[in-house]
Amino acid sequence: MLCGDNGLPGRFLILDFASQKKLLEETTGLTLKRDVPLLGFTSLGIGGPAALFAVVDSSSTMGKLISVATDCGVEILILGGGTNLLVSDDGFDGMAVHARIFGVELSVDGDRVTVGAGVSVAGMVEDLIARGIGGLEFAAGLPGTVGGAVAGNAGCFGCTFGQKLVGATVVTGKGEIVEVDDPSWFGFEYRRSSLSARQAVVTSATFVVRPDDRFRLRREADEYLSTRRERHPAKGIMTAGSYFKNLEPSEPGGRRTAAGALLDQVGAKEMSVGDAAVFERHANIVINRKNATAQNVLELAGRMAARVKKKFDIVLEPEVRFVGRRG
Repeated sequence: MLCGDNGLPGRFLILDFASQKKLLEETTGLTLKRDVPLLGFTSLGIGGPAALFAVVDSSSTMGKLISVATDCGVEILILGGGTNLLVSDDGFDGMAVHARIFGVELSVDGDRVTVGAGVSVAGMVEDLIARGIGGLEFAAGLPGTVGGAVAGNAGCFGCTFGQKLVGATVVTGKGEIVEVDDPSWFGFEYRRSSLSARQAVVTSATFVVRPDDRFRLRREADEYLSTRRERHPAKGIMTAGSYFKNLEPSEPGGRRTAAGALLDQVGAKEMSVGDAAVFERHANIVINRKNATAQNVLELAGRMAARVKKKFDIVLEPEVRFVGRRG
């Protein structure tokens, strides 16, 4: 593989794996591990080993790491809360990066709140409610980290993070740290942004908020939490959340058709493959009962989608991202 200069000698050197690891460590000051199983870093509890594994807790280190890895042709997988992610049983040939809290954890300035990308979404919402700050209570109990929520334009109850974002600190695919103050830069669409295509990583995000009565916010958040508890797996159950994306509206401005409603009609709640099973209270959620493999999940998801295609002639698109080698 080729490595660019990055201020280092030997422009365009062809480096073997061990040399790549050494170069990444010397440039960043990190200690990289080899062959680290990723099942402990995903909410599904599934995942084979990453060829390289790094823990990063600063924007500058992330910038150096991305810059050198990009020049060396090393693929990067950013791990925050590990939600909406299915990692191959055979592992990931690149470098998995466990992104901890970058910089400020949570800072409020007028009608803006800036939050580190590694902060949990649920924790952020609880902190804001305690301060009497509203605007993000729709995300009460939402799993994952702030960085992941921005990257995937996570949302629920009619609101998304893309609608609330006003700026962010980003490490680009070239390793540069930039301040983005134009939300259109992120190219937000339903459950996606342009971050992956740009090979960029959010290290902190700024959202628009408002002062509000903390007791009213608490009641509203509790209603969201109650609805979530009724239909979503309890804490401790391994799941990646909704597996398939909801369908596009049939007309502009219309509501999306819930994939779960279609799956319910084809009896998906009774389906399982190995220890991968459809959650009994939500037909669009796949859970790991104990020892499910990625192959179990892929096979189950394929059967679920096939039933919907046969009955409704509709092709479901996965919301959960598959990473790594397919068996």
